[in-house]
Amino acid sequence: MSENDDDLRAELERLRAENETLKAQKKEVLRLQVSQKGAVSLYGIRRFPVTFYADEWDLILGEGEAIRAFVQENSEQLKRK
Repeated sequence: MSENDDDLRAELERLRAENETLKAQKKEVLRLQVSQKGAVSLYGIRRFPVTFYADEWDLILGEGEAIRAFVQENSEQLKRK
């Protein structure tokens, strides 16, 4: 086996370990981040973040009770993951 093969195997193992670490991070709690455009991005729900501007988040959060009630009223029609 050549030194190049050893280097490739070591890099493959490093990438596999990094991949496992990234997979484990998916199971972590939600996190927020300010986007490049100055919006708030919510990570941890889907593959890509859910992003709204601050005033949009205020509107959504202000309707929290109505959203919960709607989900509860329509729970039979809704799918869950």
